[in-house]
Amino acid sequence: MDILSQLNQEQITAVTCTEGPLLIVAGAGSGKTRVLVSRGAYFIEQGIKPNNILAITFTNKAANEMKERMLNMVGLAAEYMWVGTFHAICLKILRREYEYCCFDRNFSIYDDHDQQIVIKKCLAELELTEKAYHPRAVASEISKSKNQLITPEQYKNAAMDVWRENVGKIYKSYKHKLSQNNALDFDDIIMETVLLFQREPKRLEVYQDRFKYILVDEYQDTNHAQYKLINLLAAKWQNICVVGDPDQSIYGWRGADIGNILDFEKDYPNCQIVNLERNYRSTKNILSVANGVIENNTKRKPKKLWTEAEAGALISYRELPDERSEASYVAETIFDLRQNQKFTYRDFAILYRTNAQSRSLEDVLIKYGLPYKIFGGMRFYERKEIKDIMAYLRLLVNPADNVSLGRIINFPRRGIGSTSLAKLAAIATAAQSSIYDLLADDELLLDMGGSAKRGISKFYALMESLRAMLTDSSITCIVKEVIAKTGLREALEEENGKGSVEAESRLENIDEFISVAAQFDQTAEEEAKNLTDFLAQLSLATDMDNWQEADDYISLLTLHATKGLEFPVVFITGLEEQVFPHSRAMLEERELEEERRLCYVGITRAQKHLYLTRAKSRFLKGQSQIYRESRFVKEIPEEYLDAQRISADFWHDKADFGTGYAWKKPPIKQKTSMYSSSIDSGNDGLTNTAKKQIINVGDKVQHAKFGTGMVVKTKGSADDLEISVAFPGQGIKNLMLRYAPIKKI
Repeated sequence: MDILSQLNQEQITAVTCTEGPLLIVAGAGSGKTRVLVSRGAYFIEQGIKPNNILAITFTNKAANEMKERMLNMVGLAAEYMWVGTFHAICLKILRREYEYCCFDRNFSIYDDHDQQIVIKKCLAELELTEKAYHPRAVASEISKSKNQLITPEQYKNAAMDVWRENVGKIYKSYKHKLSQNNALDFDDIIMETVLLFQREPKRLEVYQDRFKYILVDEYQDTNHAQYKLINLLAAKWQNICVVGDPDQSIYGWRGADIGNILDFEKDYPNCQIVNLERNYRSTKNILSVANGVIENNTKRKPKKLWTEAEAGALISYRELPDERSEASYVAETIFDLRQNQKFTYRDFAILYRTNAQSRSLEDVLIKYGLPYKIFGGMRFYERKEIKDIMAYLRLLVNPADNVSLGRIINFPRRGIGSTSLAKLAAIATAAQSSIYDLLADDELLLDMGGSAKRGISKFYALMESLRAMLTDSSITCIVKEVIAKTGLREALEEENGKGSVEAESRLENIDEFISVAAQFDQTAEEEAKNLTDFLAQLSLATDMDNWQEADDYISLLTLHATKGLEFPVVFITGLEEQVFPHSRAMLEERELEEERRLCYVGITRAQKHLYLTRAKSRFLKGQSQIYRESRFVKEIPEEYLDAQRISADFWHDKADFGTGYAWKKPPIKQKTSMYSSSIDSGNDGLTNTAKKQIINVGDKVQHAKFGTGMVVKTKGSADDLEISVAFPGQGIKNLMLRYAPIKKI
């Protein structure tokens, strides 16, 4: 059959195994999306009804790609499948089943910023300080609890200390306030769906009978709530197929449990397992490096990626003096490859472990005049002017949303100050009502000052006139009217200066939002062409959704953000201990293995060329320090590396880096082993008076920058000794004795 004609034997097995539990261990670049799409198409061709198939992905981009490819393979029948992310699928269920929940269909979805506002109000009411209970830390704790399906009562009962007891109180208050506002946060979307199914077994059975065949992508990234959801839906028919790779599980920090995929056979003892190891993305050398690194992990399912592609170039490893020279090396290499091998800018990706590392890369790329875009920064929908428009829209469909009302009741200015808003909020709380419901109360307005009274009346009349449009106007029309009637354009020009770059940029964002609305009107399903569904779609959007529409620029992104992407040329920068692997992962094997998986993910993004770089000295957290070479470099089989060290002697004037290409390109030293003295010898001009000294815990030492301190810990051999020194007023610094400008006193 045509569906199977483009598949290898392992893929065919994965596609045609239609009944019972199936685990597909899909290595990087092994064609898992093709398998998922082909499996869905095969089901339909075998007579399985499309509306009995549920396919769950982790990104909107993956869901859209699956839908498009399914439509190409089986036509309009694919429209009846449910394909979407966990959040999108659960949101659809909650909108349909809201009668069985404690909110109505038009509930708002609060983002991180909205959460902070609500938590701060909870803290104020509980008389707890933000210093002791930082809103972001509390939000993180609540999020972890929801991902584990832990209710406020369960959390409080399990609290072992005062901090957690109070967080339990905040969690309870936070949940109550969300309910008052008819709102959910992102974690609620999945948790509330699971609780609904546990509370209403008959409703669960409806969805079990509908979704007799379930496909789950990226199963290694599921958390407990997602795992439980899938477990409930698949319990009756057991026709569940999960696709994933334990070696690419990189989201433990946000609740993902690698045990879900490692223990799949325990959950479904009669399951079949298919391994997809043939890679269609990378060269042999890139795969050999990836295999060499990941084999050092213990929590995995053994497999080895292979390819029929050419061996390709050796993997380039360069050690540079500091982060500035590292960035310049990357820029120069991109320039050379683009000139000599006809790559476009969009063929290049520069990866790093933390966002802070992008600064030096940006500085150099700007000075070189190389176009780039950073992914993972502020999302379009997080920009102030966009959040303002969305707040108006959310209030239109959900008048109980006090957070949205508080954001825009006095923007543009209407003379309603914070004191008047606080008075309104207090009255609403006492009356157990939303603020919006009180705005038409003439007796209430009598107690307000003149300007506030006029402003409130004006605001209420405006919102009611806009609400009248909801039944028979397109989303584009509603958005345009909101912008026009509220005077948002004029307010932005006044706030930022008419004609200023900032004002023009914000106005362009508003125009772009109108385009988003127009696109929704053109593409949304007829039953979903309403403001509620439009806002839901925006709440689940990410800046990675339209990756394929990217212009010609170099992509800068964290290693976490690169999951699911691929590039002809990849640079992985910052390969130093405490940078990558990150310092937080150094003390626990579980976290160190996740860092290694992150390295594996980065390596397997590369199609043709892979460049690895490290800086011997890096300026991070306000100070410059010497960092050892990352252990991940040492784990790479030496025969696949072209390893070279470029010392400071070869650079002309580091202060002048990035002034174009006039500076002389550093001569490349003869290829050497990455373990040879040509890489590790020397101290690049740093004093080394302490190198030959014996230093022990308790000794006092003098550092050229930090002053006098006491050694509190030593680690390593005499030739490679790392010491931890406590400097008064500056904390503990971890230093390599062979490089540090330090002496024993």
